[in-house]
Amino acid sequence: MLNIIARAAVAASFLFTAPADAAWPERPVTLIVPFAAGGLTDVMARLTAEVLHDKFNQAFIVQNEVGAGGILATANAARAKPDGYTLLFGPVSLMTLSPMISKVNYDPDKDFAPVSIVASTPFVVTITDGFPAKNVEEFISEVKKKPGGYTYASAGTGTTTQAASLLFLKAAGLQMVHVPYRGVAPAFADMMAGHVQMTSASPVEIKPHLNGGKVRPLGVTSKERSRQLPDVPTISETLPMPVVATHNGLFAPKQTPQEIIDTIAKEVVAAVKSAEFSDKLLKVGFEPFGSTSAEMAATIAADRDGWLPVKNDMAVATQ
Repeated sequence: MLNIIARAAVAASFLFTAPADAAWPERPVTLIVPFAAGGLTDVMARLTAEVLHDKFNQAFIVQNEVGAGGILATANAARAKPDGYTLLFGPVSLMTLSPMISKVNYDPDKDFAPVSIVASTPFVVTITDGFPAKNVEEFISEVKKKPGGYTYASAGTGTTTQAASLLFLKAAGLQMVHVPYRGVAPAFADMMAGHVQMTSASPVEIKPHLNGGKVRPLGVTSKERSRQLPDVPTISETLPMPVVATHNGLFAPKQTPQEIIDTIAKEVVAAVKSAEFSDKLLKVGFEPFGSTSAEMAATIAADRDGWLPVKNDMAVATQ
């Protein structure tokens, strides 16, 4: 009789503890996106959520939280329970450039664990069509004739569009006056009108303006030419410059089980290798990436080093 009771007690204990050992995910997973719906990061997050939903047969819900250039949502994600049910989907720059130039309520290294980079997009240094230069060399020569006499636009002070332009200008030894706007669209509108001479933006943001003949791409900031603009040379073909790109991917609150992180990363890598998902990314203007957690950590370190040359300039600009 005692043996029967003992066996029943052991069986009951297994039933009681089973939920704690259940495979992730048992319920919907939230992806916090620190920008408005419809933007580049949001589009990529939704494509990724769709893939993860299909793989895990569980809902992956995109939750847009807007404010302070993504800093507020990132801080919220840092405070989430590290159980794999709340993840951050955003650009690596929130862990590299933002903490360099702004006061943030999170520590990129202590509060987050990298999961996987889904895709990236380089910047394209673009000029108004009326500018007296057809390539990078001619542009450098012309701007050097008038130090501080030309202007460049950005999507706002402290944004990666400003930082990318600054890196190019520093590499070329040029001086131009910064004109910040509230987004890429108004910056392009004024550049097409001839009010500013240069800006930097992603290929997908630039392509709609190319057919109008009012803007001209000078070069891309990636290591290799963009598949979106294959005829546009890289800046590095003309002068040494750090590789600059916006890498978007998944981050988990620190202490999230490594098994969950590796499981997600494995599926992202597999998805990026598939023609179906990579074609979707390319179609909307992204360069498929796909990385392990360790590879993402290495990319974060390289990205942080890449922004160092403009750290002081950007910090002053945002004060």
